[in-house]
Amino acid sequence: MTDKLALRTLETGVPGLDTILGGGLPELSFNIIGGAPGSGKTTLAQQIMFALARPDRKALFFTAMGEPPVKMLRYQQLFSFFDVDKVGSEIEFISLAPQVELGDYDAVLAQILDAVRAHAPALVFIDSFRSFIEGARGAQTEVADLQTFVQKLAAHMTTWKATSFLIGEYTSNEADRNPIFTVADGIIWLSQHMQRSAMSRKIQVIKMRGQKQRAGLHPFRIDSGGIEIFPRILPARDAQGAGIRAPATRLSTGVLRLDEMLGGGIPAGYAVLVGGPTGCGKTILATEFLAAGAASGETGVVAVFERDPGQVSNDKLDALVRSGQVGMLSVSVLDLSTDEMLHELIQMIDRTGATRVVLDSLSGFEMAIAPEYREDFRESLYRMVAVLRARGVTLLMTSELEDRYDELRFSANGSSVLVDAVIVQRYVESQCEMHTLIGVIKVRGPRHSRQLRLFEITDEGIVIGEGPAPFDGVLTGAPRRLGA
Repeated sequence: MTDKLALRTLETGVPGLDTILGGGLPELSFNIIGGAPGSGKTTLAQQIMFALARPDRKALFFTAMGEPPVKMLRYQQLFSFFDVDKVGSEIEFISLAPQVELGDYDAVLAQILDAVRAHAPALVFIDSFRSFIEGARGAQTEVADLQTFVQKLAAHMTTWKATSFLIGEYTSNEADRNPIFTVADGIIWLSQHMQRSAMSRKIQVIKMRGQKQRAGLHPFRIDSGGIEIFPRILPARDAQGAGIRAPATRLSTGVLRLDEMLGGGIPAGYAVLVGGPTGCGKTILATEFLAAGAASGETGVVAVFERDPGQVSNDKLDALVRSGQVGMLSVSVLDLSTDEMLHELIQMIDRTGATRVVLDSLSGFEMAIAPEYREDFRESLYRMVAVLRARGVTLLMTSELEDRYDELRFSANGSSVLVDAVIVQRYVESQCEMHTLIGVIKVRGPRHSRQLRLFEITDEGIVIGEGPAPFDGVLTGAPRRLGA
């Protein structure tokens, strides 16, 4: 019996790409990078090329009727991955435009073969292959001719022992009728979506022979470093709850009366939602939760969506951040994707070893993400909570609510069903004075208080009443003070 041929993979150098490919790019594979104009195809191809090219792994980059090499180099050198020392030695740029204009497949193929024989590359890129096909048709317009040409090109690429890429502006419905998709080993698709005034970019691995790619659309960004991909994060099926501490372990919220109302504190590994109207003290409560962890030697992380780090509104949280006991992730970028934020959050959790995490607030988070992602915000939040829960952290999220006084609401987007515990705050007016109430609506598993108690922020900290607040009819929208 013969041994199985080992499938070697190459690290592409594009953050996140190896993950969605299923472990890297298969060596000697024949790949298509497709998408609409401006979606980032050429940037992705060149980022891969500059990362992989080296003296013993040379690259050829053919340009057809797209951008000429000089113009392409002028703009690509603005990216940090561009290495001018590799151009002319490890990387060669060759224009096919004169032969493409002749409209003869054989002439174009002959030029490619001559260049490959002269340079013996391990990497071959043709950009834009669609323009090349359209321009090379001439009198040879039969589909059979095109299919024969593609098959010859693919066969030659295999004999060259080269990993090859055909870059083109294809449309998503061409896969059923374009012969090039049949012979390709891998298909990577880039797209950009406009909704209102916001643009989001996504990448998908449609096909990758021999590997289990990560399914779905993955958001990515283009900045000075090139392309960075944020693969969709899903908790492993066998890791659900693996990191959660024993159910008997309870964590203090930093407010003794609230711990009592919760039945002894927050069970470790739980996700908790604190909902209430603006100014009721949600951030102060979250700060006490982080401070209690710091006092017991735990590290925390807070993701802030509504202000900059230099504008933190309470001194205690500022001191915790400056001391290094709490890491702060300030999300001020608009048109964010859920996966992008989750990647940054997980990186900070891993870097700091955090066991307590605060998201302040879900309302600000929803405003920060691109409109396209708001449509499935609830589903994304479910996935995010599941991922963090599987890592064993205890999560506290705040949510801004419009206090309608005549109904009891726990979240603005139905997220209360996604968490293990719900704490609600609301206002009551009596004798022209505003009072804040707090209650524990839900704690999964253990018993908890069902009382609505007075909640007050003083110079000494948070003060919660010993028993039920002296009001009746709070949930009817027309409360009355008992004994009045």
